[in-house]
Amino acid sequence: MKALVYEGPEQLSLRDAPDPVLTEDQHLVKVVAVGICGSDMHAYLGHDERRPAPLILGHEAAGVIVGGPRDGERVTLNPLVTCGICEACLTGRDNLCPERMIISMPPREGAFAQYVVMRAENLITVPGHVSLEKAALAEPIACGWHAVRLAKERLGAGSHTALVLGGGAIGLGAALSLVAQGVHDITMVEPNEGRREYLTDKCRQHAIAPDDLTSDMMFDIVIDGVGYAKTRATASAHAKPGGVIAHIGLGEATGGLDVRRMTLQEITFIGTYTYTAQDFRDTAQAIFDGRLGPLDWVETRALADGPAAFADIRAGHVAAPKIILHP
Repeated sequence: MKALVYEGPEQLSLRDAPDPVLTEDQHLVKVVAVGICGSDMHAYLGHDERRPAPLILGHEAAGVIVGGPRDGERVTLNPLVTCGICEACLTGRDNLCPERMIISMPPREGAFAQYVVMRAENLITVPGHVSLEKAALAEPIACGWHAVRLAKERLGAGSHTALVLGGGAIGLGAALSLVAQGVHDITMVEPNEGRREYLTDKCRQHAIAPDDLTSDMMFDIVIDGVGYAKTRATASAHAKPGGVIAHIGLGEATGGLDVRRMTLQEITFIGTYTYTAQDFRDTAQAIFDGRLGPLDWVETRALADGPAAFADIRAGHVAAPKIILHP
Protein backbone atom coordinates (compact mmCIF):
# COMPACT_ATOMS: atom_id res chain seq x y z
CA MET A 1 0.00 0.00 0.00
CA LYS A 2 0.97 3.66 -0.27
CA ALA A 3 1.62 5.52 2.99
CA LEU A 4 2.87 8.90 4.15
CA VAL A 5 5.88 8.03 6.29
CA TYR A 6 7.58 10.27 8.87
CA GLU A 7 11.31 9.84 8.26
CA GLY A 8 12.81 12.47 10.59
CA PRO A 9 12.27 16.08 11.69
CA GLU A 10 10.29 17.88 8.97
CA GLN A 11 10.74 14.94 6.61
CA LEU A 12 7.76 13.07 5.16
CA SER A 13 7.57 10.92 2.05
CA LEU A 14 4.83 9.06 0.21
CA ARG A 15 6.14 5.57 -0.44
CA ASP A 16 5.26 1.92 -0.50
CA ALA A 17 4.71 0.33 2.90
CA PRO A 18 3.80 -3.21 3.97
CA ASP A 19 0.09 -3.96 4.02
CA PRO A 20 -1.26 -4.16 7.59
CA VAL A 21 -1.46 -7.65 9.07
CA LEU A 22 -5.02 -8.65 9.91
CA THR A 23 -5.71 -10.78 13.00
CA GLU A 24 -8.92 -12.55 14.03
CA ASP A 25 -10.25 -9.73 16.21
CA GLN A 26 -9.60 -6.96 13.68
CA HIS A 27 -11.10 -5.46 10.55
CA LEU A 28 -9.28 -4.07 7.54
CA VAL A 29 -10.37 -0.50 6.83
CA LYS A 30 -9.75 1.37 3.60
CA VAL A 31 -8.96 4.89 4.77
CA VAL A 32 -11.02 7.57 3.01
CA ALA A 33 -10.32 10.60 5.23
CA VAL A 34 -7.63 11.22 7.84
CA GLY A 35 -6.93 14.46 9.67
CA ILE A 36 -3.62 16.07 10.58
CA CYS A 37 -3.48 16.43 14.37
CA GLY A 38 -1.36 18.66 16.57
CA SER A 39 0.37 15.54 17.89
CA ASP A 40 1.28 14.63 14.30
CA MET A 41 2.85 18.08 14.03
CA HIS A 42 4.82 17.51 17.26
CA ALA A 43 6.20 14.30 15.80
CA TYR A 44 6.92 15.96 12.45
CA LEU A 45 9.01 18.59 14.23
CA GLY A 46 10.90 15.90 16.16
CA HIS A 47 9.36 16.90 19.49
CA ASP A 48 7.68 13.59 20.39
CA GLU A 49 9.94 10.80 21.56
CA ARG A 50 6.91 8.48 21.60
CA ARG A 51 6.80 8.65 17.79
CA PRO A 52 10.27 7.78 16.47
CA ALA A 53 11.02 7.66 12.75
CA PRO A 54 10.30 5.85 10.53
CA LEU A 55 6.60 5.74 11.32
CA ILE A 56 3.21 6.12 9.68
CA LEU A 57 1.46 8.89 11.60
CA GLY A 58 -2.24 9.79 11.63
CA HIS A 59 -5.04 8.70 13.96
CA GLU A 60 -8.10 10.83 13.04
CA ALA A 61 -9.59 8.55 10.44
CA ALA A 62 -12.74 7.27 8.78
CA GLY A 63 -13.16 4.78 5.98
CA VAL A 64 -14.82 1.62 4.69
CA ILE A 65 -14.41 -1.92 6.00
CA VAL A 66 -12.97 -4.32 3.43
CA GLY A 67 -13.93 -8.00 3.65
CA GLY A 68 -15.59 -10.03 6.39
CA PRO A 69 -19.19 -9.81 7.65
CA ARG A 70 -19.09 -5.99 7.77
CA ASP A 71 -17.69 -5.56 4.25
CA GLY A 72 -18.60 -2.16 2.81
CA GLU A 73 -19.63 -0.61 6.14
CA ARG A 74 -18.66 3.04 6.56
CA VAL A 75 -16.94 3.63 9.91
CA THR A 76 -15.08 6.16 11.99
CA LEU A 77 -12.15 4.94 14.07
CA ASN A 78 -11.61 5.31 17.78
CA PRO A 79 -7.81 5.01 17.63
CA LEU A 80 -7.30 4.40 21.36
CA VAL A 81 -6.82 0.69 22.00
CA THR A 82 -7.15 -0.51 25.61
CA CYS A 83 -6.98 -3.84 27.42
CA GLY A 84 -10.66 -4.03 28.44
CA ILE A 85 -10.01 -5.89 31.69
CA CYS A 86 -8.18 -3.53 34.06
CA GLU A 87 -9.90 -1.45 36.75
CA ALA A 88 -9.87 1.68 34.57
CA CYS A 89 -11.48 -0.14 31.65
CA LEU A 90 -14.09 -1.85 33.83
CA THR A 91 -15.12 1.44 35.48
CA GLY A 92 -15.59 3.43 32.27
CA ARG A 93 -12.27 5.28 32.47
CA ASP A 94 -10.61 3.25 29.75
CA ASN A 95 -8.60 6.26 28.55
CA LEU A 96 -6.50 5.74 31.71
CA CYS A 97 -5.80 2.08 30.95
CA PRO A 98 -2.13 1.33 31.72
CA GLU A 99 -1.97 -0.72 28.52
CA ARG A 100 -3.51 1.98 26.31
CA MET A 101 -2.07 2.43 22.85
CA ILE A 102 -3.06 4.83 20.12
CA ILE A 103 -2.42 4.09 16.48
CA SER A 104 0.49 6.14 15.10
CA MET A 105 2.64 5.11 18.06
CA PRO A 106 4.86 2.00 17.90
CA PRO A 107 4.07 -0.79 17.56
CA ARG A 108 0.85 0.35 15.85
CA GLU A 109 1.21 2.20 12.55
CA GLY A 110 -1.13 5.10 11.86
CA ALA A 111 -3.72 5.99 9.26
CA PHE A 112 -1.80 8.20 6.81
CA ALA A 113 -2.08 5.21 4.51
CA GLN A 114 -4.45 3.41 2.19
CA TYR A 115 -5.34 0.82 4.82
CA VAL A 116 -5.34 0.38 8.59
CA VAL A 117 -6.53 -2.41 10.90
CA MET A 118 -8.74 -1.90 13.97
CA ARG A 119 -10.69 -4.00 16.45
CA ALA A 120 -14.46 -4.20 16.00
CA GLU A 121 -15.17 -2.33 19.26
CA ASN A 122 -13.11 0.62 17.99
CA LEU A 123 -15.23 1.08 14.86
CA ILE A 124 -18.37 3.24 14.91
CA THR A 125 -20.84 2.86 12.03
CA VAL A 126 -21.36 6.09 10.10
CA PRO A 127 -24.88 6.70 8.71
CA GLY A 128 -25.24 7.39 5.02
CA HIS A 129 -26.14 11.07 5.39
CA VAL A 130 -22.83 11.88 7.11
CA SER A 131 -19.67 12.35 5.03
CA LEU A 132 -16.55 10.47 6.05
CA GLU A 133 -14.70 13.80 6.24
CA LYS A 134 -17.09 14.86 9.01
CA ALA A 135 -16.89 11.42 10.63
CA ALA A 136 -13.09 11.73 10.81
CA LEU A 137 -13.58 14.76 13.08
CA ALA A 138 -14.97 12.53 15.84
CA GLU A 139 -11.50 11.93 17.26
CA PRO A 140 -10.31 15.53 17.71
CA ILE A 141 -13.73 16.73 18.85
CA ALA A 142 -13.97 13.88 21.36
CA CYS A 143 -10.94 15.34 23.17
CA GLY A 144 -12.88 18.55 23.77
CA TRP A 145 -16.09 16.69 24.55
CA HIS A 146 -14.30 14.75 27.29
CA ALA A 147 -12.73 17.92 28.75
CA VAL A 148 -16.07 19.76 28.79
CA ARG A 149 -17.83 16.82 30.46
CA LEU A 150 -15.24 16.67 33.23
CA ALA A 151 -15.35 20.43 33.81
CA LYS A 152 -19.13 20.49 33.98
CA GLU A 153 -19.18 17.56 36.40
CA ARG A 154 -16.85 19.51 38.69
CA LEU A 155 -18.90 22.72 38.55
CA GLY A 156 -22.35 21.17 38.76
CA ALA A 157 -25.55 22.72 37.47
CA GLY A 158 -25.74 26.37 36.55
CA SER A 159 -25.14 28.90 33.81
CA HIS A 160 -21.44 28.94 32.99
CA THR A 161 -19.05 31.03 30.93
CA ALA A 162 -16.09 29.56 29.08
CA LEU A 163 -12.76 30.62 27.65
CA VAL A 164 -11.11 28.41 25.01
CA LEU A 165 -7.42 28.93 24.32
CA GLY A 166 -6.41 27.93 20.79
CA GLY A 167 -8.44 27.99 17.59
CA GLY A 168 -7.29 24.73 16.03
CA ALA A 169 -9.49 21.67 15.78
CA ILE A 170 -9.04 20.82 19.48
CA GLY A 171 -10.08 24.30 20.60
CA LEU A 172 -12.92 24.61 18.10
CA GLY A 173 -14.10 21.11 18.94
CA ALA A 174 -14.14 22.10 22.61
CA ALA A 175 -16.18 25.22 21.80
CA LEU A 176 -18.70 23.17 19.82
CA SER A 177 -18.82 20.60 22.62
CA LEU A 178 -19.50 23.35 25.16
CA VAL A 179 -22.55 24.45 23.17
CA ALA A 180 -23.76 20.87 22.73
CA GLN A 181 -23.45 20.36 26.50
CA GLY A 182 -25.32 23.54 27.40
CA VAL A 183 -22.65 26.26 27.70
CA HIS A 184 -23.28 29.13 25.28
CA ASP A 185 -21.25 32.10 26.56
CA ILE A 186 -17.88 31.25 24.97
CA THR A 187 -14.83 33.31 24.09
CA MET A 188 -12.00 31.88 22.00
CA VAL A 189 -8.43 33.23 21.94
CA GLU A 190 -6.39 32.67 18.78
CA PRO A 191 -3.14 34.54 17.96
CA ASN A 192 -3.09 33.80 14.21
CA GLU A 193 -5.02 36.60 12.48
CA GLY A 194 -6.04 34.53 9.46
CA ARG A 195 -7.38 31.72 11.61
CA ARG A 196 -9.08 34.18 13.96
CA GLU A 197 -10.94 35.70 10.99
CA TYR A 198 -11.85 32.21 9.80
CA LEU A 199 -13.24 31.31 13.23
CA THR A 200 -15.29 34.49 13.28
CA ASP A 201 -16.56 34.53 9.70
CA LYS A 202 -16.83 30.84 8.86
CA CYS A 203 -17.35 29.17 12.24
CA ARG A 204 -19.35 31.99 13.88
CA GLN A 205 -17.23 31.97 17.01
CA HIS A 206 -16.42 34.92 19.26
CA ALA A 207 -12.67 34.81 18.63
CA ILE A 208 -10.30 37.47 19.93
CA ALA A 209 -6.56 38.13 19.88
CA PRO A 210 -4.55 37.45 23.05
CA ASP A 211 -4.03 41.18 23.59
CA ASP A 212 -7.81 41.71 23.64
CA LEU A 213 -8.18 39.43 26.66
CA THR A 214 -8.24 42.02 29.46
CA SER A 215 -7.43 41.29 33.08
CA ASP A 216 -11.05 41.68 34.21
CA MET A 217 -12.36 38.96 31.87
CA MET A 218 -12.98 35.92 34.07
CA PHE A 219 -14.57 32.57 33.25
CA ASP A 220 -16.06 29.54 35.01
CA ILE A 221 -14.39 27.13 32.58
CA VAL A 222 -11.06 27.64 30.86
CA ILE A 223 -10.03 25.06 28.28
CA ASP A 224 -6.40 25.10 27.22
CA GLY A 225 -6.22 23.38 23.85
CA VAL A 226 -2.59 24.44 23.31
CA GLY A 227 -0.63 23.47 26.40
CA TYR A 228 2.26 25.92 26.51
CA ALA A 229 3.52 27.76 29.58
CA LYS A 230 2.08 30.99 28.19
CA THR A 231 -1.41 29.55 27.72
CA ARG A 232 -1.32 27.91 31.16
CA ALA A 233 -0.45 31.30 32.64
CA THR A 234 -3.44 32.77 30.81
CA ALA A 235 -5.68 29.96 32.05
CA SER A 236 -4.72 30.38 35.69
CA ALA A 237 -5.13 34.17 35.46
CA HIS A 238 -8.61 34.10 33.91
CA ALA A 239 -10.34 31.27 35.78
CA LYS A 240 -12.94 32.58 38.23
CA PRO A 241 -12.63 31.71 41.92
CA GLY A 242 -13.99 28.18 42.18
CA GLY A 243 -13.61 27.73 38.44
CA VAL A 244 -12.10 24.89 36.42
CA ILE A 245 -9.15 24.69 34.05
CA ALA A 246 -9.41 21.73 31.67
CA HIS A 247 -5.99 21.20 30.12
CA ILE A 248 -5.88 19.28 26.83
CA GLY A 249 -2.83 20.64 25.02
CA LEU A 250 0.56 18.97 25.08
CA GLY A 251 2.64 21.82 23.67
CA GLU A 252 5.32 21.77 26.37
CA ALA A 253 5.72 19.90 29.62
CA THR A 254 6.22 22.53 32.32
CA GLY A 255 5.65 26.10 33.43
CA GLY A 256 2.93 28.70 33.46
CA LEU A 257 0.49 27.83 36.20
CA ASP A 258 -0.03 30.31 39.04
CA VAL A 259 -0.34 27.66 41.73
CA ARG A 260 -0.69 30.22 44.54
CA ARG A 261 -3.70 31.89 42.95
CA MET A 262 -5.23 28.53 42.08
CA THR A 263 -4.83 27.45 45.71
CA LEU A 264 -6.18 30.65 47.26
CA GLN A 265 -9.12 30.79 44.83
CA GLU A 266 -9.86 27.05 44.86
CA ILE A 267 -9.46 26.70 41.11
CA THR A 268 -9.55 23.11 39.93
CA PHE A 269 -6.99 21.96 37.38
CA ILE A 270 -7.99 18.89 35.36
CA GLY A 271 -5.50 17.28 33.05
CA THR A 272 -7.47 15.54 30.30
CA TYR A 273 -6.09 12.83 28.03
CA THR A 274 -8.05 11.74 24.96
CA TYR A 275 -11.55 10.46 25.84
CA THR A 276 -13.36 7.40 27.07
CA ALA A 277 -14.98 5.00 24.63
CA GLN A 278 -18.34 6.40 25.73
CA ASP A 279 -17.15 9.98 25.10
CA PHE A 280 -16.12 8.92 21.61
CA ARG A 281 -19.50 7.30 20.95
CA ASP A 282 -21.31 10.36 22.30
CA THR A 283 -19.24 12.67 20.12
CA ALA A 284 -19.87 10.59 17.02
CA GLN A 285 -23.60 10.58 17.74
CA ALA A 286 -23.55 14.36 18.20
CA ILE A 287 -21.94 14.63 14.75
CA PHE A 288 -24.54 12.32 13.24
CA ASP A 289 -27.39 14.28 14.87
CA GLY A 290 -26.05 17.64 13.72
CA ARG A 291 -25.60 18.95 17.27
CA LEU A 292 -22.04 20.09 16.52
CA GLY A 293 -23.03 22.25 13.58
CA PRO A 294 -22.23 21.87 9.88
CA LEU A 295 -18.56 20.92 10.49
CA ASP A 296 -17.65 22.65 7.23
CA TRP A 297 -14.38 24.12 8.54
CA VAL A 298 -11.93 21.64 7.02
CA GLU A 299 -9.56 21.87 4.09
CA THR A 300 -9.06 18.69 2.06
CA ARG A 301 -5.95 17.58 0.19
CA ALA A 302 -4.62 14.38 -1.33
CA LEU A 303 -2.36 12.20 0.80
CA ALA A 304 0.38 12.81 -1.77
CA ASP A 305 0.20 16.49 -0.83
CA GLY A 306 0.78 15.65 2.84
CA PRO A 307 4.37 16.98 3.02
CA ALA A 308 3.22 20.36 1.67
CA ALA A 309 0.26 20.37 4.06
CA PHE A 310 2.53 19.84 7.07
CA ALA A 311 4.87 22.57 5.84
CA ASP A 312 1.96 24.99 5.38
CA ILE A 313 0.67 24.31 8.88
CA ARG A 314 4.21 24.77 10.23
CA ALA A 315 4.45 28.15 8.50
CA GLY A 316 1.05 29.32 9.79
CA HIS A 317 -0.41 29.53 6.29
CA VAL A 318 -3.54 27.44 7.00
CA ALA A 319 -6.60 29.31 8.20
CA ALA A 320 -8.88 26.27 8.44
CA PRO A 321 -8.69 24.52 11.84
CA LYS A 322 -8.22 21.13 10.18
CA ILE A 323 -6.63 19.66 7.06
CA ILE A 324 -8.00 16.28 6.04
CA LEU A 325 -6.02 14.08 3.69
CA HIS A 326 -7.52 11.66 1.18
CA PRO A 327 -5.46 8.51 0.57
